[in-house]
Amino acid sequence: MDYKERIIADSNIMLGKPIIKGTRITVEIILKKLSEGMTIEDLLVAYPHLTKEDILAALSYSADVISHEELIAT
Repeated sequence: MDYKERIIADSNIMLGKPIIKGTRITVEIILKKLSEGMTIEDLLVAYPHLTKEDILAALSYSADVISHEELIAT
């Protein structure tokens, strides 16, 4: 999945946090809701303007960000 078509960051929207394009729904809120036990279907009901592909793009974006993270040993 190429999340770059669905995830954008604009300093004028939600303080520049990554969002689903065309919405004010952040990747962060999607991950938070999933971590709290919501299913994709629950999210689609709660946010009817989202699509399953938007949610999967948020997950793909998050995985990409984490894969480029560098940890500094202490």
